[in-house]
Amino acid sequence: MDTSSQPHDSKASVSLAAAGLRLYDTADHQVTPFRPIEPGKVGIYVCGATVQSSPHIGHIRTTLAFDIIRRWLLKLGYQVTLIRNVTDIDDKILTKAAANGQRWWERAYIYEREFTHAYETMGVLPPTYEPRATGHIPQMIDLIQRIIDRGHAYVVPDEHGRPSGNVYFDVASWPEYGALTHQQTGTQPADEQAAANDRLGPSIDIDGQNADTDEEPGKRDPRDFALWKAPKPTDPPTARWQTPFGTGRPGWHLECSAMSHRYLGADFDIHGGGLDLRFPHHENEMAQSHAAGWGFAHRWMHTAWVTQKGEKMSKSLGNGLSVDQVLSQHPAWVVRYALVSVQYRSMLEWSDQSLQEAEGAYERIRNFVDRAGRILGAQPERARVAGLSADDLPEDFVQAMNDDINVSGGLAALYALIRQANAAMDANSETLGRKWLANALLQVRAMLDVFGLDPLDPHWAKAAADRDNRAMNTLDALVGQQLQEREQARKDHDFARADAIRSQLTAAGVAVADTPAGSTWDLSR
Repeated sequence: MDTSSQPHDSKASVSLAAAGLRLYDTADHQVTPFRPIEPGKVGIYVCGATVQSSPHIGHIRTTLAFDIIRRWLLKLGYQVTLIRNVTDIDDKILTKAAANGQRWWERAYIYEREFTHAYETMGVLPPTYEPRATGHIPQMIDLIQRIIDRGHAYVVPDEHGRPSGNVYFDVASWPEYGALTHQQTGTQPADEQAAANDRLGPSIDIDGQNADTDEEPGKRDPRDFALWKAPKPTDPPTARWQTPFGTGRPGWHLECSAMSHRYLGADFDIHGGGLDLRFPHHENEMAQSHAAGWGFAHRWMHTAWVTQKGEKMSKSLGNGLSVDQVLSQHPAWVVRYALVSVQYRSMLEWSDQSLQEAEGAYERIRNFVDRAGRILGAQPERARVAGLSADDLPEDFVQAMNDDINVSGGLAALYALIRQANAAMDANSETLGRKWLANALLQVRAMLDVFGLDPLDPHWAKAAADRDNRAMNTLDALVGQQLQEREQARKDHDFARADAIRSQLTAAGVAVADTPAGSTWDLSR
């Protein structure tokens, strides 16, 4: 995506509107005022993809949700550091690579690139940094040793009394375990939306079973979870690292604690991910980081799932629509709109109707932007659109977005201004207040930019041009075939057939011209 006209974090200055931002915290089950750890700066860690197979719409929903959150923070004037990791080694990757005759790191990289392509196609701003798990083994080893030294983890010995490679977090040694989900303490009421999501079943990244069962022998307590895992006999030599705890590879939960600390420090503002990651993944992350003597995320934000006909999109149900499949049938702008038009904590029902509504939204928005631009004789520059402060946006839009990123309310404010501007243009375009209209157009495009949907963003303009080129190439091939048939009919003196072909093309809006060099065509005006 062309980010040259996006807000630059280093030049940010916090707006007055930022004081009104309130966000939900999964741990507290309530919406509270947001105050960053360091004034003017926000650090976000989002759990990224486990690159085992192709991305589907359920994966992309979470990425887009945090893209909107980040864009709004930028519009409020914050400097935002967003870290989104890549899990490039785990049981699923190793198993699927072996089953398909691939090297595990080869498979991981193939699907990492697919995810990256999907993010870019959907207009997601690139993260500040995107670390891979395998690039941070030393930090993980140091973290494990720190937890062991503080008495909250243990190494399982092998039959000879040597370190086996299995290291587990000792849940019983950490009384605060369960602070995120309250599954053990029962001190907080269950969040209704979270409970509704839980009833839908397992994670979109889980093939019908727990993603990290940690059922290896030697655990003192069934609740204990792996920090480091001894290799299975089937694991290739390249998937093993030598450590003081024995040969092995990292546990799933450990990587995020190590990487968030590496890039955001001991304390950071927001930890995000899909709602299915709350337990055990995020609960375990919190426990191991705090047990190491570090701080951790000050606020937890989780996105709800995408559903189809009331069922959660998942591989085990066979209803995980691949991103490529959806994008082959719909423009990326339309797919993005369908995925971001529902508030991040609400379940999103994926259907043909939601895509049709998104297509209608594109026509409505594009028609207004084009019409206002024609009347004014120009569009506001892209840099001005991207750089407009939240303080310069309509108050009802700001209030909605500050209310835990209420995109439904934000879109309502956007359409209210479009209706008002359309009515003004309908009334009398000659005497219309051009200054007011110019500001309305600027505000509409800036609000759309918060959603990553400004139709004149170079990213979408290029995508539209690419679609037009593909459509024209297809049309050229089809019309060319018709013209060849017409030429053959003329050679055969079947002039009735030749005239019929020309009439069919004319009726379809194709103008045919016969020249000494042959027949040519163009779209009729």
